[in-house]
Amino acid sequence: MRAKLSFLAAVVIAGALVSGCANVEKKFSRGVSNMLEPARLGEVRRSVEQAALFDQPGGHYTTGFMAGLNRTVVRTSLGVYEVVTAALPPYDPLLTDYLSPNPVYPANYAPGILADSLFATDTNLGYSGGDVAPFIPGSRFRIFDTH
Repeated sequence: MRAKLSFLAAVVIAGALVSGCANVEKKFSRGVSNMLEPARLGEVRRSVEQAALFDQPGGHYTTGFMAGLNRTVVRTSLGVYEVVTAALPPYDPLLTDYLSPNPVYPANYAPGILADSLFATDTNLGYSGGDVAPFIPGSRFRIFDTH
């Protein structure tokens, strides 16, 4: 009986998540994006950069790192909450006075589209514009960047 109830609960949750409701999809995808923040480290990089530019000289690395680590923990926790409660209202972003609803990046870097055959516009050559390795910090190399 216990196995049937857990299976039924899983089916209900899966049905609610894939029901096609636009608000549920947005909340779920925002939650997954926020859950992946520790792998992306956007909050840490941005906080270190902003502390180095606007705070006191000398302590910007540690201050920025700790502030970014704090924001990363909050964003990851918020992502877990949004994934778990994706099928339940409210569907608007939470904590918008503290965190941006969208992922943040340092001001000196905004990622583009991956250089992949999925997004390639020139299939004869096999090359297209975009980031080659955005997951490697400091990677700014682009192929055939026209802008």
